[in-house]
Amino acid sequence: MGVHTYRPAEGHGLAHNPFNAIVGPRPIGWIGTLAADGRRNLAPYSFFNAFNYTPPLVGFSSTAWKHTARNCADTGEFTWNLVSRDLLVPMNETATLSDVDEFVRAGLTPEASEVIAAPRVGEARVTFECRVTQQIELTDVAGRPSGAVLTVGEVVMVHIDDDLLVDGIFDTVRAEPLLRGGGPTAYFGIADGSRLDLARPRD
Repeated sequence: MGVHTYRPAEGHGLAHNPFNAIVGPRPIGWIGTLAADGRRNLAPYSFFNAFNYTPPLVGFSSTAWKHTARNCADTGEFTWNLVSRDLLVPMNETATLSDVDEFVRAGLTPEASEVIAAPRVGEARVTFECRVTQQIELTDVAGRPSGAVLTVGEVVMVHIDDDLLVDGIFDTVRAEPLLRGGGPTAYFGIADGSRLDLARPRD
C-alpha cells in the first residue's frame, strides 16, 4: 500500500489540494459585516471555527484583506450565520467577488442585530453577534507574511430558532448544518445515523 508524500511548498501533485479536504468537514463562516460607509457585506468562509468557551470566541481566516476582514478592522463587528442545507444556493451566491450587496444578490433578508450594527441573515436559524477581539496577519515559519488575516470575535449575543432546542439541548441534526469538505465543490451534512456518544473519563 503506497503513501502519497509531498512538501506543500513544492506542490501537492494532485488534481486538487487535499489540505482543505483532510481538515474537514468544516463549518462555514457565513459572515455579515458593514463597511465604514454603511454598505452591507455577506461572505462565506471555509476556514472558520469556535476557539473558546468563556468568553465564547469564534474566528475565520481570509486569504487577504478583502471586504470582510477590512470591514471588521474598520467597525470591530461581525455576525456569524448558520448555513443550513436549505440555504446552500443563496450561500453560494454570496461567494461572489463582485462589489455588490450580497443580501440583494442572494435574495436574503438583512435583519438588524440587537447589540451590534452588523446585519444578520434573517433566514438563518442560528446567528451570533460578535465583537472583534483580535486580527492577526498570518505568517509562514520564517515569519514572512502569508497575506491572510485571522479575525477572532467574542460572541456577545446568540439567536437560536426555538425548534432547534430539544429539552434544552441544541439538536445539531435538526439544524442541518452544511459543512465544507472534499474537493472544490463538495459539501456535507450531519445525519442521525452518524452520531456516536462517548462520555469523558472522570479521573
